[in-house]
Amino acid sequence: MARQGPASSPRRWLLPVLVIVVAGLLIAFVVVRAGSGGGEVDDGTQAGPDATQTAGDEQDLPDEVIEVEEPDLTELERRDADDLLTAGPLDAPVAIVVYSDYQCPFCASWNHETFPELAGYIEAGDLRVEWRDVNVFGEESERASRAAYAAALQDSYWAYHDELFAGGDIRSPRALGEEQLVEIAAELGLDTDQFAADMDAEETHEQVRANAEEGIDIGAHSTPTFIVDGEAILGAQPTDVFIDAIETALQDAGD
Repeated sequence: MARQGPASSPRRWLLPVLVIVVAGLLIAFVVVRAGSGGGEVDDGTQAGPDATQTAGDEQDLPDEVIEVEEPDLTELERRDADDLLTAGPLDAPVAIVVYSDYQCPFCASWNHETFPELAGYIEAGDLRVEWRDVNVFGEESERASRAAYAAALQDSYWAYHDELFAGGDIRSPRALGEEQLVEIAAELGLDTDQFAADMDAEETHEQVRANAEEGIDIGAHSTPTFIVDGEAILGAQPTDVFIDAIETALQDAGD
């Protein structure tokens, strides 16, 4: 049964709102700082009530430091038993949501270098990974996502996924044509007739579209973007960044 796309909820504004708030605070700080000393004049002094104050004198700045609370993005974890693009148990204490693109070289690199290092956490039941394609690179990316979903319907999602990122590299747009994608399915021993039908099925189109829209809604306009235990990590950061985040989350879950 086809699943519905992400419902309208506050989460679509979480990342954009955070960016706006931080930008607003920076602007406010600049305004306060400029207003506290008056305008500068050519002789190195500052205009204002005390014209003897030089530009080099310390200015009075507000003592209060305003902290911006980061939004909790754990609600982006679906924890859905029917979600085919996942690894790890439903009740794993830590989850990573990955927003990716099959034409993104940094996504391919992360999949090849970092993802295998997380396998131990998945096998131990400590980590769940939920993969979602944003398809920011266009038609070929969207077609590759549909192919991966069609493979998932034959319980071969990760094998097919890894072929699209084989060796930590992306395939050329020409190699992501429908014929080429069916050939990959054949190499993996899948039922190619069923695969081709599933790749163009309405359920597949709907699910791929829903995943992409979710990524755009939360502001994941570049790939890869990760949500690790409710916190955003942007870009293919070094493996240690992810391991440290997982270890911290596991410690918090054990408290």
